[in-house]
Amino acid sequence: MEKTIAAISTATGEAGIGIVRMSGEKAFEIADKVFKPANSTEFHNRKMTYGHIEEEGQLIDEVLISYMKGPKTYTTEDMVEIYTHGGIISVRKVLALLLKKGADTAGPGEFTKRAFLNGRLDLSQAEAVIDMIQAKTEKAYDASLEQLEGSLQKEIYTIRQKLLDILAHIEYSINFLEDGQEELEDTIIEEKGREILEDLERLYLSSNQGKIVREGIQTTIVGKPNVGKSSLLNALIRENKAIVTDIPGTTRDVIEEYIDLGGFALKIVDTAGIRETEDVVESLGVNKSLEFIERADLVIALFDASRVLDQEDRQILELLKNRKSIIVLNKSDLEKKWEKEELGLPEDTPILELSVLKGEGIGDLEDKILSLFYEGEVVQKSDVLVTNVRHRDLIGKAIESMERVLNDYTMGIPIDCLEVDVKSTWEILGEITGETIEDDVLDKIFKEFCVGK
Repeated sequence: MEKTIAAISTATGEAGIGIVRMSGEKAFEIADKVFKPANSTEFHNRKMTYGHIEEEGQLIDEVLISYMKGPKTYTTEDMVEIYTHGGIISVRKVLALLLKKGADTAGPGEFTKRAFLNGRLDLSQAEAVIDMIQAKTEKAYDASLEQLEGSLQKEIYTIRQKLLDILAHIEYSINFLEDGQEELEDTIIEEKGREILEDLERLYLSSNQGKIVREGIQTTIVGKPNVGKSSLLNALIRENKAIVTDIPGTTRDVIEEYIDLGGFALKIVDTAGIRETEDVVESLGVNKSLEFIERADLVIALFDASRVLDQEDRQILELLKNRKSIIVLNKSDLEKKWEKEELGLPEDTPILELSVLKGEGIGDLEDKILSLFYEGEVVQKSDVLVTNVRHRDLIGKAIESMERVLNDYTMGIPIDCLEVDVKSTWEILGEITGETIEDDVLDKIFKEFCVGK
């Protein structure tokens, strides 16, 4: 018999209510040992009952409790949820009492893991649960909700069925055709193989969009000291988070903030001003700035158009080569000392003029960011969006395996030699849905979940 697990399912801290949940064969039995209904009522499946949690006559908390009979539950097992007063003490006391009466502490993601193992969710849907919890914007939430509803599962199932058609054709050719019998037409291998490859490549391409939706747009603000980087950060997040002074080199470390920009999470990093310096601390900040430029999806390069363009500005322009970037000419309210043409950038480079001090042009900058990532090539509407890095890597491996099948077929390799790579592709895709996954990988996935989910 599998153990009955219990855990606190709400975040630690002050709140209106807290929830402690149990799942397993003994869930009802354990709950009956500690719950005393206010009125003498019979058990009602899926209905809230008012009463008290007690231990040997001592009141622990006033609660509502819900008994849910399996298999129509989250885990497909018998489940109990106890709604306590919020806070730290009440939920901990209730959990401790459940453990004392025979429950075991649930591990990270163990409720969702049981839902997967019991067939209620496939692995891609289970992983969507943690994505929903961690979603920072509506677009990220919507993408994870679609995956929870089975959008990716259906795509993978369809592709695996096509692979089974190829495998069945190969197996029949190998095992059932007798000597002298006319061989089966092998065009099914090439036709379905190319269909499968197109499907996989479409999914893989969507993962570039999925990364932006799930993780946000990694945005780094760069420029010389005192060009207005910290002021721009404050303007974008609508909060005075970064210290702003007239003293060059005030920002010596990176400052990171998230904002919701049109449904996308914009992870903004304000970096130390890039310049040659003998100050050890400032120099470390400059080096860190260079690292963030390397990792950024977008670089916002800030220049002061009221000061003469110098060698340090030129060095920053060099850092922008082959990077998605927006050039911002700040302090447009002051007299300009140079024109944007002097930057020598390609004509399609976005260049905006604004005044951070007066709040002019901030909306234009936000619109330009959205146009680059939503209307442009990076993020487009798709029926299925691959947002998970594990899924992306597996799809990449499946593409490589399928390419080998088609290459070998084109070269005239005997049909029975193609079977290994076709079967490998089928198994790789099964790791996404959990049908062919190893236990250690499964354990690693669910360890990323919070306890109680």
